[in-house]
Amino acid sequence: MAALRWLTPRRRSATARSVLAGEASAEAARKSAEAAEAAQPVQETDSGPAEPEFPVHGDERAAAFFDLDNTVMQGAAIFHFGRGLYKRKFFETRDLARFAWQQAWFRLAGFEDPEHMQDARDSALSIVKGHRVSELKSIGEEIYDEYMAERIWPGTRALAQAHLDAGQKVWLVTAAPVEIAQVIARRLGLTGALGTVAESIGGVYTGKLVGEPLHGPAKAEAVRALAAAENLDLSRCAAYSDSHNDIPMLSLVGHPYAINPDSKLRKHARELEWRLRDYRTGRKAAKVGIPAAAGVGAVAGGTAAAIALHRRRR
Repeated sequence: MAALRWLTPRRRSATARSVLAGEASAEAARKSAEAAEAAQPVQETDSGPAEPEFPVHGDERAAAFFDLDNTVMQGAAIFHFGRGLYKRKFFETRDLARFAWQQAWFRLAGFEDPEHMQDARDSALSIVKGHRVSELKSIGEEIYDEYMAERIWPGTRALAQAHLDAGQKVWLVTAAPVEIAQVIARRLGLTGALGTVAESIGGVYTGKLVGEPLHGPAKAEAVRALAAAENLDLSRCAAYSDSHNDIPMLSLVGHPYAINPDSKLRKHARELEWRLRDYRTGRKAAKVGIPAAAGVGAVAGGTAAAIALHRRRR
């Protein structure tokens, strides 16, 4: 943290929050993974055909880090989670429309307005404030079955499985709430998840965050913190993402992959000769960056409005 002295007070505060968010997410991920590992029976591994050069079989200092939205899952996890909460009467229709509009803006505008992000953050936190963490975890299991399970990209799932088969740990790294990320990771058989950590006291959400959302530089901080705790060599690790916002995370590892990339990440990946994989069938959707689940009625209205506004501003 000594390096923070050389930043301006505002930059220092933002960087400190990113570090805090990363460390909090890494700690939550490690505790969850340790609990899951302790509950798993020991399984024997059979000797199959020779492993490919990458991932390297038996390299315990290597791991893989996967972004979630549009990388592992079609669309955004928070969209699907919001649909599930709306179905369970957690909030009103007008709140759903507002939430859809905010998320569509982030995907289409190509930049992050701090005031807009703060508004979206406050909206999401207000929904869960006062609810028990255990309640949201239980609901998350149901929502995964209802909306998420059928939206996992088979191609990306196969990449994650290749790392698991090589004896490596595989982590989700997402701005989605860590409790939801952990549900998805467990259901996919992954090691664990790093996600945005919402503050809770006595098992009840306070409506505040620990640090910042796990987004952009905060993701890189979380991966760095987890790598240090797990004694990983990042030059031997892999990272996968669809978004240029994750370039800081991708740049940390020796094996970065652009999966279903947006236009900025595709350009960056080609310039640096990173590996690219695209599992989408609609190239038009790929160009605009619309979540594959944007056809859902509640989201579609917000998406259409965001497109219209984006065009007027060009």
